[in-house]
Amino acid sequence: MAITDTNTATRTVVGLFDDFDSANRAAKELEQAGISRENISIVAGNESGRYTDHAGGGGEVGKGVAGGAGAGAAIGGGLGLVAGLMALAIPGFGPIIAAGPIAAALTGAGLGAATGGLIGGLRHAGVHEEDAEYYAEGVRRGGVLVTVRTTPALTDRAADILDDAGAVDVDKKSQEWRSSGWTPQFQHGERTSDRTGNLAVADRKGADRNMNERTMNVVQEELQIGKREVGRRGVRIYSDVTEQPVEKTVTLREEHVHVERQPVNRPATPGELEAFKEGEIELTETREEPMVNKTARVVEEVRVGKDVQERTETIRDTVRRKDVRVEETGATGSRIDYENDKRYAGAYSFGRDYATNARYRDRDWNVVEHDVRRDWEARGEGTWEEFKEAVRHGWDKVRGRR
Repeated sequence: MAITDTNTATRTVVGLFDDFDSANRAAKELEQAGISRENISIVAGNESGRYTDHAGGGGEVGKGVAGGAGAGAAIGGGLGLVAGLMALAIPGFGPIIAAGPIAAALTGAGLGAATGGLIGGLRHAGVHEEDAEYYAEGVRRGGVLVTVRTTPALTDRAADILDDAGAVDVDKKSQEWRSSGWTPQFQHGERTSDRTGNLAVADRKGADRNMNERTMNVVQEELQIGKREVGRRGVRIYSDVTEQPVEKTVTLREEHVHVERQPVNRPATPGELEAFKEGEIELTETREEPMVNKTARVVEEVRVGKDVQERTETIRDTVRRKDVRVEETGATGSRIDYENDKRYAGAYSFGRDYATNARYRDRDWNVVEHDVRRDWEARGEGTWEEFKEAVRHGWDKVRGRR
């Protein structure tokens, strides 16, 4: 738990409980500690209707409620804080029951609808918007909220009572909610209430300041370039087996046996006489035939590969930017004429001169503001905060944004 140390007259202590009985017990102990019932509030979600029997009245925020402004009177009765519970339907949130100043705030003058329902009621009670959003989410998820408006002297006592009664650890709960996909929507800067664990303690002065604060974001698109591979021309190689006729000339040898009979008349020789007996002579014809044998040989190689080349390409596109323009208005709500107002005319011309300066012509205001401020303050003609809008008005006028 953390307490904001301020000099304000009142502070608001907030605790979230898992059940109604614990919250009601805390409210009773707060009364016994000397805190007025008119400064204690109870809020619980009533979507299932389980608390309807406790409610003494009903209404819808933004449409008016019979007796809505009299919620405090009901709370002041002798039946205790629970007797003052009212059933309410908050646009964008759903049905709740509430008692105490928050109930009156939600029903009075449409405050709930105008400032964000339960979150608006908590902010009105002094809780920073970030904390209010956490506690409102706790109520939406079935929790029961107790708020106490008290003096600095009783702040620690009130916080101890809520803590001892079983106030849950909102920081831990919010982490569970975030892990399940819940995302808070607050976009505000300086906090005026602190929360550690179970409780939030806020000063009333900070709440009044936050009720008058609004945030408008400056949004700008950024161009991001990525790369992906896309198919172009491809090459596929096949191998086919075909046959083609070939011919080759070869010389073949062939033998033929021939017999010739030739008449002879001469005396036989002694050798021939010795061979005068039976015998035979045998000759065999031969011829050559072609023999075919084929051998496979590699006669060509086909290789496929890729060459990688890099090229630089310039991508041109447009990005959007949402700028926020600030215009001063007079007390009656009329716009200040910076160009013709004697008080601001010098600052207006100063901004125009910078907008036409070649050094700054193509640059954004957020980039050049530091240089412009430095040069303006060097002139000694007034504070930058007082004349900044007049200078910016002159700058935007030249840039065509006015």
